[in-house]
Amino acid sequence: MTSAAGADADSDRRNVSDAVGVVVLAACAGWALLTAAGRDGRPEGVLLAVLAVAAGHAAGRMSGSLWPVAAPCAAAVAGLAAAPALPRGAMGSAFATPLGPAGAVAALLVLATGGLCCAAWATPVPALRSGLWALAAGVAVAGAVAGSAVGCAAGAAVLLCSAAAGRMRHRGAGVAGLALVAAVVTGAVWALAADVLPAGLTAATTGPLTERRVLLWRDALHLARRNSALGVGPGRFGGLNGTASGTLPPDGRPHSAPLQLAAEQGLVGVLLLAAVFCWILYALWRSPRPTPVVLTAGAALTAVAAVAAVGDALSFTAVSAGAGLLAGLATARPWAAGTPRS
Repeated sequence: MTSAAGADADSDRRNVSDAVGVVVLAACAGWALLTAAGRDGRPEGVLLAVLAVAAGHAAGRMSGSLWPVAAPCAAAVAGLAAAPALPRGAMGSAFATPLGPAGAVAALLVLATGGLCCAAWATPVPALRSGLWALAAGVAVAGAVAGSAVGCAAGAAVLLCSAAAGRMRHRGAGVAGLALVAAVVTGAVWALAADVLPAGLTAATTGPLTERRVLLWRDALHLARRNSALGVGPGRFGGLNGTASGTLPPDGRPHSAPLQLAAEQGLVGVLLLAAVFCWILYALWRSPRPTPVVLTAGAALTAVAAVAAVGDALSFTAVSAGAGLLAGLATARPWAAGTPRS
């Protein structure tokens, strides 16, 4: 039987994780307001994203406790239903690269795949598990059919990571590997924006990413270097950079979450974004859910972080809420877990 001391220790760790999450999200909102003060900044987007993550996480914790299998399935269906509701600019050739709304579509496909895989690992019924695996694979294939190469590739990566998670005995190594992947992707984006990569590698990566996106990244890094403390203010990138007002209609974003925060909120904004991701990984590490569920959700959220590093995914409320929802589902304590078990 589980001891009362062990249950109390686990509860204390979860309370610490929850408290850290509240502090980090509150710091994100407060810093956005501070950097916007006196600069004609528009912090509404950041505040809405913070609210969406918090609300999604709370909903995931509650629904995951009651329905550990049905809730991820419902979340996946909601994500798939939200994808066609994005602006029509996401359709057509925009699916090919994560520039603009296409990044949000890819992120929603990844979150739907992750939710179905989590539900598959949570169910004890073999037939239902096989059906959920098939549905998750179908979501990735649907991304390819629709033309979302990024969503298809990222969904396939989540499927592979989820299959591998079933053989891992210790989740700590898996969580550390996910953190390393996110750091490598972000570092590569930063290096490309700083133009410090070898010429051949720069040319090879600029083609798929498009030259305009790389120019936007360099504009964002230039603004970040000139305003490293407080940034230029939330929502002010489009009015200050040179590339966004060029040949294509400007949307006011550099299409990279870390670089946008660096330009608009300074170094502290980037550190707060990293702190949110680290908090999610820590909460997953301490989660009472089975290791395959935890690592599957972590893989999906890491894939979303990678898409957000090279695209404009986190500017869409559906993606922020979906990420918080999946994190809450993977850290929820099942209703029966509070009773002693043999």
